[in-house]
Amino acid sequence: MKPVQSELKKWMQQNKNFKENYQKVRQEVLQDPEIKEFLSLHPNISEREIDKSLIKLYEYKTQSKQCDKCESFGSCMNMIQGYSPILQVEDNEIHLVYEKCHNRIDYEKQKDQQRLIQSLYMPKDIFNASISSIELDQNRQPVVHEMMHFLKDAKTELPERGLYFYGPFGIGKTYFLGALANELKHMNISSMLIYMPEFVREMKGSIKDDSINDKINYFKNTDVLMLDDIGAETQSAWFRDEILGSILQYRMMEKLPVFFTSNYSLDQLERQLSMSNKGGTETVKAGRIIERIKQVSAEIPLSGENRRDL
Repeated sequence: MKPVQSELKKWMQQNKNFKENYQKVRQEVLQDPEIKEFLSLHPNISEREIDKSLIKLYEYKTQSKQCDKCESFGSCMNMIQGYSPILQVEDNEIHLVYEKCHNRIDYEKQKDQQRLIQSLYMPKDIFNASISSIELDQNRQPVVHEMMHFLKDAKTELPERGLYFYGPFGIGKTYFLGALANELKHMNISSMLIYMPEFVREMKGSIKDDSINDKINYFKNTDVLMLDDIGAETQSAWFRDEILGSILQYRMMEKLPVFFTSNYSLDQLERQLSMSNKGGTETVKAGRIIERIKQVSAEIPLSGENRRDL
C-alpha cells in the first residue's frame, strides 16, 4: 500500500501545483492589456468560453503582433514564421487566426522583385548597382540621360528600343546594366542579364539536353533583354545566325527592347561578326545582325577612365 499512497500523495501535490500554475497563468493572460481590451469589446463571451480558450489567449499573448517584438523576418519569434496572431469572435466563441506580418509582406515583395532580375553568369555585385551611385561626369552624362528617359517612358509603356553603349574596358558598362535592372524591378518589369561569352557556351551545352529551344524562347520573351560584352564571344556562324539572329529577329518583330554593352562600335562589331571560324568573311550575314541590333537599340558611346585600375 505504501507505494500507492506515495504515488497518490505525489499526484495530489502535482495537481495542487497544476491548479496554482493554471490560476497564475490565467490571471496573467486576463490582465494583458490587449486581451482585456478584446474581452471588453465582446461582453457576451462567457467565463466558460474564456477558460476553454485560455490556451488560445495565452498563445496570442506570447506572440509578436505585427513585428512589435521582431527586428526582421529572419528573426521572427512566432510559432508560424512571418504570421501575426489575430483574435476573432464568432457565435460568442473565441478563434485565433494568423495573417502575414509586415516583415513577411516586405520579404515576399523583395523576393518577387528579385525574381524579376535573372542573370546568366553575371557578377553578384552587379545586383547591388544603382543609378544614384553612378559617378556622373561629361562622359557618362549622355548614357545616364538616355537611361532615365527609357525608365520614364517605361512607367507608362515599355519602349521598343534599348541602348547599345560601347567603349573601352573598365569604364562601368556592365554596372550600368545592373543599375537599370534594379530600377526596372521596382516597376515590376522583368529583365535578363547575359554575359555573352558564357552565353555561347551555355547554348552549345543545351543542345545535349534538348533545353535549347526553351531557353531561346525565354530570352525572346523577357521584358528587357541585356546582352553584356557582345563581340567578346568566340565567333561561331551557328550562334550568330541560329541563336542571336533568331532572338533579335523575334524581339524586333515584337517591338521588345534590348540593351547591349560592347568594346566595339556597331561598325567595328559588324567586322567582328563577319569573321568566319573557317577563315573567311560573311559580310551579308553580319550586316543582317547589325540591322536587327539597330532596330532594337540606339547606339551611344561611353568613355572614361578604366575604373578597374583605380
